[in-house]
Amino acid sequence: MGDFGVIICSLVTLLLASGATACDRCVHQSKVAFFSKPQALLSGSCGYGSLAIGFNEGRLAAASPSIYKDGAACGACFQIRCKDERICSKEGTRVLVSDRNEDNKTDFVVSSRAFMAMAKKGMAHQILKLGLADVEYKRVPCDEYKNKNLGVRVEESSQKPNYLAVKLLYQGGQTEIVAMDVAQVGSSNWNYMSRKYGAVWDTSRVPNGALQFRFVVTAGFDGKWYWAKSVLPSDWINGSIYDSGLQITDIAQEGCSPCDHSTWKQSIYI
Repeated sequence: MGDFGVIICSLVTLLLASGATACDRCVHQSKVAFFSKPQALLSGSCGYGSLAIGFNEGRLAAASPSIYKDGAACGACFQIRCKDERICSKEGTRVLVSDRNEDNKTDFVVSSRAFMAMAKKGMAHQILKLGLADVEYKRVPCDEYKNKNLGVRVEESSQKPNYLAVKLLYQGGQTEIVAMDVAQVGSSNWNYMSRKYGAVWDTSRVPNGALQFRFVVTAGFDGKWYWAKSVLPSDWINGSIYDSGLQITDIAQEGCSPCDHSTWKQSIYI
């Protein structure tokens, strides 16, 4: 309980300390490149592996460290559009973060499918010739998951009863999971889990029996508790995905300027 209280207070302090306007749609300017080989994002640092093939119709992205946040942004969605009025559409495309981008020249390196999706109709191959595109982008809710509950996948490295590693999938809304605990169903003896990497959390203090989880999720101006009261059965199996019974739909605020309160501006071409 104490660890979670400290985390929530830290979130509140961080957000209130910002002198910028609180937004749920901050507009950023950057450049975007693309991976020429689709396999590059399947080995991404979020740890999704082959599961990533089915995410967001293959429109995936590797995000810069400031966006990736040590894996907290894994599964986050961003709307990106390029600025070349000859070939770029006004709507752009939505991408899902599945990897970390180490190229400090761009905020994102996206799949070729995502890069082509920024183009006007019939101009997909022309946009690839840019190689590097000037863009603006904003964080948006992951509508792809609006009808899905948060999934908990038991990783193959788990070894009952000494070690448990789980991967979180289908995180909806516009949020980040910043803390996670595990306990036996019906118990109040919670054990803290650590982010191992990307979307994977682990613990060497594995309770007996069926397991419940609780999370702190960024929501509104601070943090919010989510409690999944019965997720893993006592005979949980490595490699299986279990339904948490929770849908995450919150929208986290951030400090930024300018804000986009409703839709994209009519034109971004300069």
